[in-house]
Amino acid sequence: MEYVGSVPDEVTIHEAKTHLSRLVRRAHAGEEIVIRRGRVPMAKLVRYDAAAVPRSPGRLRGQIEIAPDFDDVGEELGDLFGLGR
Repeated sequence: MEYVGSVPDEVTIHEAKTHLSRLVRRAHAGEEIVIRRGRVPMAKLVRYDAAAVPRSPGRLRGQIEIAPDFDDVGEELGDLFGLGR
């Protein structure tokens, strides 16, 4: 099992079960490991990165304005797409 450049290393399911702790350490270090059954890729083991900051809906409320004519297509573009006025 050797990782070369940006090509993911491939291991069999049996190798993955036998060396799971080692493979998890490698994935945590940034490697991608493909787990295959025979010659068929079945899964990819990659590093898990949790979202840094939970999203907060409405944080920018009152700070962004959308122009009243935002949805206006304009005559020329409307004609091109058949959006008659």
